Amino acid sequence: MTNTSTPKLQKLIHAFIGNEKSGGILLIICTAVSLFLANSAVGHSYTHFWHEPLLGKTIEFWINDGLMTIFFLLVGLEIKHEMLSGELSDVRQSMLPLLAALGGMLVPAAIHLFFNYGTATQSGVGIPMATDIAFSLGVLSLLGNRIPLSLKIFLTALAIIDDLGAIIVIAVFYSSSFSLLYFGLAIGIFAVLMLLNRFGVRNLIPYLLLGGLMWYFMSLSGIHATITGVLLAFAIPYLKGSDDSPSLKLMDWLEVPVAYIILPVFALANTGILVEKDWTDQLTSVNSLGIILALVIGKPLGILLFSGIGSLLGWCKFPTGVSLSSFIGVAMLAGIGFTMSIFIALLAFDTPELIGDSKIAVLIASGISALLGFVVLWISTRKQQASLENVDSEEKK
Repeated sequence: MTNTSTPKLQKLIHAFIGNEKSGGILLIICTAVSLFLANSAVGHSYTHFWHEPLLGKTIEFWINDGLMTIFFLLVGLEIKHEMLSGELSDVRQSMLPLLAALGGMLVPAAIHLFFNYGTATQSGVGIPMATDIAFSLGVLSLLGNRIPLSLKIFLTALAIIDDLGAIIVIAVFYSSSFSLLYFGLAIGIFAVLMLLNRFGVRNLIPYLLLGGLMWYFMSLSGIHATITGVLLAFAIPYLKGSDDSPSLKLMDWLEVPVAYIILPVFALANTGILVEKDWTDQLTSVNSLGIILALVIGKPLGILLFSGIGSLLGWCKFPTGVSLSSFIGVAMLAGIGFTMSIFIALLAFDTPELIGDSKIAVLIASGISALLGFVVLWISTRKQQASLENVDSEEKK
C-alpha cells in the first residue's frame, strides 16, 4: 500500500525551503533599509517608533516576545516533523547534522568564552551558537541548481538543530525573576494541551487559544515567553501518514507569514543600529571579537571537526556526490547567525551600548560568513560542473 501523504510531505518541505530562500533575500533588504533609516535624518523618529506604547507594552515587545513566539512555533513544528518523519527520524541519517550542529554550537561558545570569561560580557556566550535558516538558505539559493539537494537538506537540518539548541540555551540561561506560580500555571496548561492530544482532539482552535493563555502566564513567570511556541508545537497532534495532520496544516499556514512578515518585521525593529563614527573601535572589544571569530571561524571549524570525528568513528557519513570544498562552503554559511544571534543578544545584555555593539558584530560576522561561503561554494561547484562537462564531451566522442 503506497503512502499517499508522501507527495504532500515532500511538497511541504520544498515549499518551506523555497520560502526560506526568498525570505532570506527579504531579510537582507530589510536590514539594509533599517540601517539606512536609523542613520538618516529620520533616524531618531525611526528608532523611537519601536519603543512606542501599544496595549501596555512597547511595539518592540510585541515583536520580540509576541510575533517571535509564532516564529518559534513554526521552528518547533519543523523540529517535530523532522524528528518523526524527516531527516532526523533515522538515527544514521540524523547523526551528521546532529554532530555538525553540536560542534557548531560548542566551538563558537568556547571561543566567545575564551575572550570574555570573567568579564561583564561573559553572558553573551550564547550569541554565536545559532544559524539563521532563512539567511543561509537565501545565500545558498543564489547558486541555483549547482548545489546538490543533499547539501540543502543538510544545511536545513543543521540549522533546525541549532535552533533547538538556542531554544534550550534561552530557556536555561536567559530567564530571570522566576515565578514558580506563573510557571506552574503555564506548565499546567501545557499538560491540558497534551491531554487534548492524547484524547484525539484534532481541532486547532482549542490548542491555539490555550497556547495564547500559556504564553501569558509564561511571560509572567520569568521564562522567556517565546518558549511557549515550541511547547505548543509539541502538543499539537502530528498524524504520521495522514494528509489531515494538524501539525502539517499549521506548518503550511505559518510558512508565508513567518518568512514574509514576522522575520522581516523583526529585522526592521532590531537592526536599526546607529553607527557611530568610532564604531570600528568597538570591533576590537572582547565581546565583538568573540562574536565575530566564533561565527566566522568557530562555526565552520566546529562543524568540520565534529563531522570528521563522527565519520572516522563510523557514526555518520558525508553526503554522497559532495566534494569536501562544497561541504566546507556550507559550513561557512552556517556562520550566518543573524536572527537568532540578534535575538539572544537582546536577552544577554541590558545596556543599549552592548546590545548595539553585539548587533554590529553579528551583522559583520554574518556578512563575512555569507561572502566566504558563497565564494567557496561557487568555486567548488564551478570545478565540479567543468569536470562533468568534460566527462560528457568525452562520452560523446
